[in-house]
Amino acid sequence: MQYKVDLMLPSSQAWLDTVIQDFASFLQDHADCERKASAMVMSFVAKYPEKHEIIPELIETGIEELQHFQQVYTLMQQKGIPLAKEMAPDPYIKQLMALSHGGTPETRFRDRLLLASIIESRGCERFKMVSEVLEDAELKRFYKILWASEAKHSHIFVHMALIYFEEREIYHRLEQLLTEEARIIKDLPLKAALH
Repeated sequence: MQYKVDLMLPSSQAWLDTVIQDFASFLQDHADCERKASAMVMSFVAKYPEKHEIIPELIETGIEELQHFQQVYTLMQQKGIPLAKEMAPDPYIKQLMALSHGGTPETRFRDRLLLASIIESRGCERFKMVSEVLEDAELKRFYKILWASEAKHSHIFVHMALIYFEEREIYHRLEQLLTEEARIIKDLPLKAALH
C-alpha cells in the first residue's frame, strides 16, 4: 500500500529564485508556517477526540512541528531576523482548505487529513529544493534534515485516512485534491514564502 503523495506540478525555479533572493522573509514565513502546522495538527485532536487510534501520532506530530518552529526561530535569532509582526493569511492554505467544505462531517475529516498530506508534501518538496542550493552550511544541513521530517509527515496523514476509509476512496479523492492543488500552486503569485 502506498502512503506517498505524488505532487502533480513541481515547484518552479522562479519560486526558488524568489526565495533565495530574500531569504530573511522566507525564514519569517517558514516560522509562521511551523506554528500554523502545529496548531492545525492539534486541531484534529480537539475536533476529533473520538478518533483515538490516531491521537498519539497527532500529538507527536504537533510537538515535532512546534520543535521545527523553535529551530527556525533559533536560526533567525542567530541571524538577527525578527519574527514577522503578524501572521499574514496564506492564500494557498485558504484555497486548499476550501476544498474540504461541504459534504458530511466524515468526508470533511477525510479531506482535512488528505489536505494535510498534500501540504506536508509540498513543504517537503520545497525544503529539499532550498537545501540543494543554499551556500550557508548550517542552513543547508537544517533544511536537508527538515525535508526528511516533512516527508514522514505526509505519509502519516495518508496512513491515518486509511484507518477510517476504503483505500479506493482515499486514492480517488487524493487524486482529485492533487489536481486542484496543482492548479492553485500554478496560479499563486511568487513571493519569498513557503507557499
